[in-house]
Amino acid sequence: MKAAHDAPPRWLDRGQQRSWRAYLDGNARLLDALDREHDAHLSVSLPEYEVLVRLSESPEGALRMSVLADGLAYSRSRTTHTVRRMEDRGLVRRGAVAGDGRGIVCSLTDAGRSMLEAEAPAHVAAVRRYLVDVLTDDELAALGGIMAKVAQGCAADPASRGPSSAKSLGD
Repeated sequence: MKAAHDAPPRWLDRGQQRSWRAYLDGNARLLDALDREHDAHLSVSLPEYEVLVRLSESPEGALRMSVLADGLAYSRSRTTHTVRRMEDRGLVRRGAVAGDGRGIVCSLTDAGRSMLEAEAPAHVAAVRRYLVDVLTDDELAALGGIMAKVAQGCAADPASRGPSSAKSLGD
């Protein structure tokens, strides 16, 4: 059996190409708009905000670095650099996992929780402005289901995980 990359290409038809391009354009424009909103109105970047959210939603406000990186779908290196910047500002702290000499846990500090609570309204307003309020409830629900399915498919495919995700975070 041929490997997937050895098989003849299965070209996208006109409709598939149109949908693919619309997704790329919409995703890029949405992330750019949210980045601009964060730069203009918040004191944390969009990736930093997402770290604060993930930690705030976790039991005890803490996650292993490897779990945080996987949940964010960031490379281990990107997660480490983002967390290091946030740690320097007192928003999070890293420490050893109890009983595990290799494991590193990232914890939300009181300052990080306060920052998240203060900045959440501006972030949510931007998400509403650029995504939620331009879609119907049915469209938003469909988008959520579709993207969850895409994320699951990518996570299940070993070929979608590059060498950067295999780097140790002291998981």
